[in-house]
Amino acid sequence: MIDALLTLPPPVREQLAHAFESGHLPLRASRLAVESKLGLANGADDVRQALAELDRLGVSAEAVAVWLRAIGRIAGTASPPRLVWSGPRVAGVPARDTRTVYEQLLGGAERSLWVSTYAYFDGRSIFEVLAQRLDATPGLDVKLLLNIQRGRGDTTAEDSLIRRFAEGFWGMDWPGTSRPAVYYDARSLALDGPAAVLHAKAVVADGEAVFVTSANLTDAAWDENIELGILAHDHALATSVVAHFQGLIDGDVLKALPSG
Repeated sequence: MIDALLTLPPPVREQLAHAFESGHLPLRASRLAVESKLGLANGADDVRQALAELDRLGVSAEAVAVWLRAIGRIAGTASPPRLVWSGPRVAGVPARDTRTVYEQLLGGAERSLWVSTYAYFDGRSIFEVLAQRLDATPGLDVKLLLNIQRGRGDTTAEDSLIRRFAEGFWGMDWPGTSRPAVYYDARSLALDGPAAVLHAKAVVADGEAVFVTSANLTDAAWDENIELGILAHDHALATSVVAHFQGLIDGDVLKALPSG
């Protein structure tokens, strides 16, 4: 049963250690308290039972915090990839929840965030966690990669389409004071170019956590659709994704969106 603590992602394990050190979570915690404190939609009951077992053995909360951090140092930054699903849950199949993973990554980054999506809906709501984190964390480097789509039969000049999108994004969709760096794939707007779009859906947080998913930034994709992704805490994999995105920017495939 204690294995449930060993398989927690490093950021969640760190949250748990901090909760014990600060006294915000007792070992004999309810499932709801564990779920609320750690943002675990799945696996909270296994964690609760593991903590109760440690309490039964006479282990203090402070000792558990030290143990959890020791596990992190031994394991390094890598942990087994975890499946992340949206939509109906399947009894007995462990998985994490898409909304929870997005909100933990976007709301917990300290140094850098790369967020790529093909589509988003209701920007002021869907970007709220990211905007709050950016406003509250000086120095956080956020790069947001978005698709700008030319409608079928639309012959509007490329510059006009970009300007219209930028005005709508900054004026209506972005809810924060601080602004991320936004990039788009110019190929999707060329009248005589390939019919290519930015279709990747991914998040890289602090160069350590990488989430690749079929889910766009929409409430439906987070909660209702059947979507599947993989979350990994692996520095090498995360930096590889960042290097590819940065290469597309350096090669002028992805271009910067005007700031207003």
